[in-house]
Amino acid sequence: MTMSTAAGNLTAEGLKALVEDGSIDTVIVSFTDMQGRLVGKRISARLFVEDVMAHGAECCNYLFAVDVENNTVDGYSISSWERGYGDMAMIPDMSTLRTAPWLEGTAMVMADMQWLDHSPVMQSPREILRTQINRLAAHGLIPYVGTELEFIVFDDTYREAWAKGYDNLRPSTDYNVDYDLLASTRVEPLLRDIRNSMDAAGMYCEGVKGECNLGQQEIAFRYDEALVTCDNHSVYKSGAKVIADKHGKSLTFMAKFNEREGNSCHIHISLRDTDGNPVFADKNAEHGMSKMFRHFLAGQIAAMRELSLFFAPNINSYKRYVDGSFAPTAVAWGLDNRTCSLRVVGQGHGMRVEQRVPGGDVNQYLAVAALIAAGLHGIENELELEPLTTGNAYTGGAPRVPSSLRDAAELFANSTIAKEAFGQDVVDHYLNYARIEVAAYDSAITDWERVRGFERL
Repeated sequence: MTMSTAAGNLTAEGLKALVEDGSIDTVIVSFTDMQGRLVGKRISARLFVEDVMAHGAECCNYLFAVDVENNTVDGYSISSWERGYGDMAMIPDMSTLRTAPWLEGTAMVMADMQWLDHSPVMQSPREILRTQINRLAAHGLIPYVGTELEFIVFDDTYREAWAKGYDNLRPSTDYNVDYDLLASTRVEPLLRDIRNSMDAAGMYCEGVKGECNLGQQEIAFRYDEALVTCDNHSVYKSGAKVIADKHGKSLTFMAKFNEREGNSCHIHISLRDTDGNPVFADKNAEHGMSKMFRHFLAGQIAAMRELSLFFAPNINSYKRYVDGSFAPTAVAWGLDNRTCSLRVVGQGHGMRVEQRVPGGDVNQYLAVAALIAAGLHGIENELELEPLTTGNAYTGGAPRVPSSLRDAAELFANSTIAKEAFGQDVVDHYLNYARIEVAAYDSAITDWERVRGFERL
């Protein structure tokens, strides 16, 4: 059962027809790396149809062992100079084949990552999520997910922004445009292009709204099964940047661009049984929440701090968590309460929890995998749900989300929940990622230090 529209989605036969009539000449075979970026290869459409579609394409295995700058770094067991930086295979998942309207004559497909012996690359974010989906399936459950991704639009191009060192950029609006229908109209040509392009790529765009920071917007898409939503998230995030560039603008998804409001990525999740029935709702229970939902939510609270590395994967992620900023600091749940990290909303099929900790920089596959792992911890152990939080959770005294990547990595390293859910190899892999980021940050000299120390210290 899926909520996806068919528009823009392609079958193998449909692609062959488009290749034969010259409409499609390129196929992008892509996957999401550790940093949440869409990477891969552009392949001749003819070669894709004749060979790659059935057999896949190779790429260097260092793509799961580099930092943000694509520098090779030490500490990864799956890829190193000692191992020769060999290949892994991108195996097209043909159910994800789609047109990419923002790129002329181009289709794209998401890939599953395999070693050359056909075993899965377990450290791949998509594989990590699939493992958790399979764990849910063993209970007869299917996860449905929606991601709400915010970004800030600037009137500078990406190359201009780079040349300026990302300083003194001009936001596309001059004041708070939350729900604004006036100033946001200046950005509407870009926003409309993104929305319509994503619909033409097989997604279901719900709409757009202004947000609080200058130039900040959020485009929302219809929820779907977890893997579909996460695939769409990657395509959208990458495509939106390309479209912005074509409009002579740039946009950023970084969690905290400046001292104003950060970019969030609230993630909504609910479960259904194999017949499509909602399992989170019980109209006869308190707050309409089923026993399973209460266990699921209790698991979120029990595991949130330990799994924060998958919700907030970067140094900058933790700059969002400011009291009174609509970014959560308290590990607490409430009914339609935006001061809590876990906000329960909806009813019936729509009853769900909104996890408010992730920012726009999140790797959505890892975050949804963590949500499922935490929920299963609560369901399998029948954890009891603590009382709901009413009022202001920022001042309620609940435990806090970690305040730094360093703290989150330490909690992840010592987490029995993480090791049981993801396996030691995956835990070690992403701990190494975190430690490399922390070490890079510790050695960097910032503008803040120069301004304070150049003359006055």
